[in-house]
Amino acid sequence: MTEVPVPGLIFPEGPRWRDGWWWLSDQNTDRVFSIDEQGVVEVVCEVETPSGLGFLPDASLLVVSMRDPSLVRFDGSTVKEHADLRPFARHVNDMFVAGDGRAYVGAFDDPYDPATNRLLLVDPDGAAVVAAEHLACPNGITATIDGHTLLVAETFGGQISAFDIGGDGTLGDRSVWARLPDGGKPDGLCLDAAGDVWVASFENGEFLHLRAGGEVLERITFTGRWAMAPCLGGRDGRSLLFCTSETSFADRAAGRGVGHIDIQRVDVPGVQLP
Repeated sequence: MTEVPVPGLIFPEGPRWRDGWWWLSDQNTDRVFSIDEQGVVEVVCEVETPSGLGFLPDASLLVVSMRDPSLVRFDGSTVKEHADLRPFARHVNDMFVAGDGRAYVGAFDDPYDPATNRLLLVDPDGAAVVAAEHLACPNGITATIDGHTLLVAETFGGQISAFDIGGDGTLGDRSVWARLPDGGKPDGLCLDAAGDVWVASFENGEFLHLRAGGEVLERITFTGRWAMAPCLGGRDGRSLLFCTSETSFADRAAGRGVGHIDIQRVDVPGVQLP
């Protein structure tokens, strides 16, 4: 395990691998930054309470602005609003952007009230609609290798749910892909080349390697930390990055915490997703 020092890091989230870099948000310092395999850290842009990240077909970076609910677009020089999500929710969170530029964004008014929780579908032109409702705090999002199924972590439901993806991006039938053991609450997740998932169980400080149905293949624990999100990357896809923080609910409310980025080599590589 190798720790990458990132000065001032508080609550890292939303990691993605692209073009030789991991891209991450720090929700408490309003920064989006990147890390290469040698541990070089660069600040990419500043966005108010950034969370989920993704990329459009033209390689522009999309960033979720969590508390000013919107998607912003960074083209390498300028940050501009891409989609106004204020009509849909008070808060937005994680995101997955498909290869065609369609974005799926978790949204909620009260994360503990599924009646106010939903998934949004944002087209490449910024038009947004509600794609699914009544989720128990939608969090980490990814798609299966064939692109036909969307996987969504429902944090306060203790499970990863699966939705059929239609040809127009709309979501169909919903099922349970896996339930977390030990009362775990899933946060961020990523897919590997075998179709299994690495998922953060945030309060337990654990990262679980899960198979569909809930079989635990591996378990990595960071004692005394929250586990927020994993991401497979590196030149061969076998470097697994972990986002964790020494924090608590009280510390989160006060904007306090000590964030950590750690990287460990694993056997099964990641799958190259957009």
